[in-house]
Amino acid sequence: MNGKEVQSLTAIIVCIIAAACFPLIADGYWMSIGVTAMMYMALATSWALFSGPTHYISLATAAFFGIGGYLVGTGMSDYDLSFWLMMAISAVVATVLAALIGLATLRLSGVYFVIFTLGLAEMIRNLVSWVQNNFLGSRGLYVLTDFTDADIYWMLLTVAAAVYLLGWLINRSRLGFALRIIGNDETVARHVGINTAWSKVLLFMTTGFFAAIVGAIIAPRYSYIEPNLVFKPELSFLVVIMALLGGTHRLWGPIVGVIPFTLLWEAISISFPNYTTLLLGLAFLLIVYFIPRGLIGLIEDLVERSRA
Repeated sequence: MNGKEVQSLTAIIVCIIAAACFPLIADGYWMSIGVTAMMYMALATSWALFSGPTHYISLATAAFFGIGGYLVGTGMSDYDLSFWLMMAISAVVATVLAALIGLATLRLSGVYFVIFTLGLAEMIRNLVSWVQNNFLGSRGLYVLTDFTDADIYWMLLTVAAAVYLLGWLINRSRLGFALRIIGNDETVARHVGINTAWSKVLLFMTTGFFAAIVGAIIAPRYSYIEPNLVFKPELSFLVVIMALLGGTHRLWGPIVGVIPFTLLWEAISISFPNYTTLLLGLAFLLIVYFIPRGLIGLIEDLVERSRA
């Protein structure tokens, strides 16, 4: 590693240590906000691992997140299995599902891929609801553990740190180089011998793996879960908005977008709960039109102009 990379890695470690101290100084409402923000940091960063370099907009986050939460709930509630075992199983199931989806759909691009991933999440939500209502006799599941909000926060922080470290390693690998070429021009990437399908599927599997783990960790926070809660499409849109707001061309960009939008979302949800969908639509329009490269890109442009 060169000096710049060492400084970058050191800064990451310092930020992780600082974030780990948050539960020591926060409680109640702000601890709840911290857990929510850390959840979206892990999800948005893992989303950006795939969508950032490839420019494929995936709305399947809710599907993988819901698989993690629902498998944990099913295993613990119906079969008295341990939380940790079910979390591992949910991650494997989501990764296999992501591989199958990737192999079948990543030949699509643009709006077709967006529509398919959104439809996938909705299909899984309705399928789980149908099975739950017709064969299991109840709509929801209890997920009861001894975890506190601080415990959940630290687990989510560990996942977010693992996602970031993996992304940092990928960016410096041949896979990262291949993905950047795919994002710039997929046709050129194929002509120079890059296996574009395998590269995209591999990153899509990573997104599914981490989203399922986050869903599994969050499930005990809800105590009682049902399909409309853990598979809600709103989650997928929030992850995309937060990642785009921060900027996906930098690995740490999504983190910048998570904190302000989490605070805004909480404020709107409490004060104007009927206008959350309007906020999602406006956020998409404003980000795409005014800051297409996110807050990080805006800051970089301002710095370049000041130097000129």
